[in-house]
Amino acid sequence: MRIKPFRAVYPNLNFITSPDEFFGTVKERYPEYRESGFFNRTAQESVYIYQIKSPHRVYKGMVACTDIRDYLEGKIKKHENTLAAKEQKQMHLMLQRGAIVKPVLLTYPEIPQIAQFIDNIIAVEDPFYAVLFESENQSHTFWEISEGKQIEIIQDFFKNLVPETYIADGHHRSSTTALMHKRIGSQAGEPDYDQMLCAFFPANELDVHDYNRVVDGLTDMSLTTYMAKIAQLFEIEILEEPRKPLQKHEIIMYVNREWFALTWKERVLKEYEEEKVLLDVSLLDEKVLHHILGIKDVRTDLRIKYVEGPKGIEDIRNKTNKSETRIGFLLYPVHLNDLIAKADANQVMPPKSTWFEPRIKNGLIVQEW
Repeated sequence: MRIKPFRAVYPNLNFITSPDEFFGTVKERYPEYRESGFFNRTAQESVYIYQIKSPHRVYKGMVACTDIRDYLEGKIKKHENTLAAKEQKQMHLMLQRGAIVKPVLLTYPEIPQIAQFIDNIIAVEDPFYAVLFESENQSHTFWEISEGKQIEIIQDFFKNLVPETYIADGHHRSSTTALMHKRIGSQAGEPDYDQMLCAFFPANELDVHDYNRVVDGLTDMSLTTYMAKIAQLFEIEILEEPRKPLQKHEIIMYVNREWFALTWKERVLKEYEEEKVLLDVSLLDEKVLHHILGIKDVRTDLRIKYVEGPKGIEDIRNKTNKSETRIGFLLYPVHLNDLIAKADANQVMPPKSTWFEPRIKNGLIVQEW
């Protein structure tokens, strides 16, 4: 990977009295905030160590730019398709801001030399700045690396030890930056968009959570008919108490205010025995949402609501209970190894298959063109 230092734009914390409110609105109001003096820009190019501390754990990574050629040449691998409409919206935002206000989150197998380098910086250097989000009891801290020799060391580590990375969050930011590089960068007087702001967190510094669904599926079908069709695909167990799935190939369903544990029948799994990686989210989309409920395109159908796993069982219950026609599905988290295997095979997963933590906030560190 070809990583590069950059002149960061960072928040002027003297003017920010409520980080939760301010950074929650940066996505829409960045040009206004920049003009009003809420941001500063560093005098020198640097890379940054980035630590996120939550009540549950500490995440450590690094922020730098990467050469857009790494994306175009397939060294930055994706696991999710992008949508033209979202790319159009993202392009409008980037042109309006003249900046990318949130890094693309990339992951890679743990490299001990890089981990040790990061730990050493945190241990001996003073932080550049830190932001505390009270609503989540979460702190985001940055250390600046501007000394040339140190930058060379970390660049060599990534060049020699990290041949490829995987997008954890930011598929549309990545594809849109590449699109702007190809379409706009060749125009005289315009930025060439040859760099992309990225946060690099090794796989052991990420948590992969479930991403669940609430589907408005019983508008044209009785509950009895639906359950009969489901019984052809799953072994069904009625649950006394709600819970999340305990293992791969188990799905928890909530319908008509009752909870069920669904386990794919063996004959269903055998249909896909040639598949290198078989994901429950893909099976659910094809066998249940498409064939039973008539949802042809999960990327665009408004009957599906996606619920990130950390919101818990109660959120699924509450959203499902808003209508008698709704069905809730809780899925077992996709293993990171399955995601990597899909990306390596140039295959993609359905949208909203994974929820990664840590979550990076808009406006904490910005790259301007």
